[in-house]
Amino acid sequence: MTSHAASSEGKPGAGARLAAALRRTLAPARAFQTARTPLLQVLKTAAAAVLAWIVCSFVAPGQVPVFGAIAAIIVVQPSVNQSLSRGIERSIGVIVGVVVAYLSALVLGSAGWVILVAIAVSLLVGWALRFPQSSTVQIPISAMLVLALGAQTPDYAVARIIETVLGALIGIFINWLIVPPIALQPAQEAIAALGREVAATMDGLAAVLSRPTDEAYRSGLLVEARLLRPMQAKADAAITAAVESLRFNPRRSNHREQINSDRELLAMLVIVVTRVLGMARALNDRFDDTLHREPTARAIGEELRRAAHDLRLVMQHSNLPVDEEESLGEDELTLTAPLQTIAPDPTHWILIGSLLEDLRRVREEIVGASTDLR
Repeated sequence: MTSHAASSEGKPGAGARLAAALRRTLAPARAFQTARTPLLQVLKTAAAAVLAWIVCSFVAPGQVPVFGAIAAIIVVQPSVNQSLSRGIERSIGVIVGVVVAYLSALVLGSAGWVILVAIAVSLLVGWALRFPQSSTVQIPISAMLVLALGAQTPDYAVARIIETVLGALIGIFINWLIVPPIALQPAQEAIAALGREVAATMDGLAAVLSRPTDEAYRSGLLVEARLLRPMQAKADAAITAAVESLRFNPRRSNHREQINSDRELLAMLVIVVTRVLGMARALNDRFDDTLHREPTARAIGEELRRAAHDLRLVMQHSNLPVDEEESLGEDELTLTAPLQTIAPDPTHWILIGSLLEDLRRVREEIVGASTDLR
C-alpha cells in the first residue's frame, strides 16, 4: 500500500518533491532567523535612538541629528563593556571622518567626485593609523554623510562630532541602566553539555574494556571523543563572553562568584577531555579482541564507570542545568580508593600503562573538583 506522497514505484511524488525543494530554498532564511536579537536589546536600542535624537536636536537646531541617533543605535551592544568599546571606536571614527570631509571640501570644493576621493582617503587614513575595523569603516561613512549633506563649515563639523559623542554616551548609559545583560546561562549550558558528553564517552570506553565490541562501535566512540574538542572550544567562548558581560555591569557582584566557579569547572573539564581523548586514541591504536579478558582492563573499565558517575555528580553540585532524568540525588563519590592492579599480559602492558596514567589524572581532577565544592 503506497502513501499519497509517493508513487507506485516507491519514488517521492510531486508534493513531496515540492516540499523538499521548498525546505532547501528556505534553509538560508531559517538559519538567518535563528540569530535574532533579543527583544530587550531591540527595545533598548530604540529607546537610545529616540533619546539621542531629542537631546542632539538641541546641539544644532537647524540640522537633523542623524549622527547622534546612529551612534546610539550602534553603541547598544550585548554587554556594557562592548558598548563602551564601540562608543570609543565610533567617536574616533566620526571625528577623523568629519575632519577628512572638511579638509576635502576645503581643498577640492563641493563637486560630486570629491565624495569618492574622501572615501578613498578615509580608508587609507584608517589603515595608516591602524584603527580597528569598526573605526576604519566609520571614517568613510562619516566623511560621505558630511559631504553629502553639503556642509563645509567648521561649525557644522564640530556640531557633528559633539552630536556623535552625545549619542554614544546615551547608548552606553541606556545599556548600563536598563537590565544590562549577563551571558551566564549560555556558558552554563555549554559547560553542562560538555560534562555530559565527557561522562558518556567514559562510559563508552568502559564498555570497550569490559566486554566484546565491534569495530563500528569503537570507531564511533573515537569520533565522539574527538568531537569533545569543538564542544570545549564552544564552552570556552561562552565563558569568555560571560566574563566580558560582567565588566562595568552594575549586577556583576551577584554573579561573579558563580562565573568564577564555572571557569574552574571548565578548566577541570579541559584536562579531563585531554585524558579521555588520549584513552580513546590509545584504545583505537592498540586494541585487540582479548583485551576485555584482561583483569586490569576490566578494572580500569569499572573505574571509568565510576569516574563518569562522579563527574555527573560534580556537575550536578555545581549549580549547572541538569535534566531531572540525569539527577543522581544524594549519591556519594565512588572513586574512593586508588586502583589496585596486577601485572598485565605482555601484549597489553603498554596500553594498560597508558590508560592507568590517564585514569590517574582523571581521578585526580574529579576528586579535587568534588572536594572544592564541599
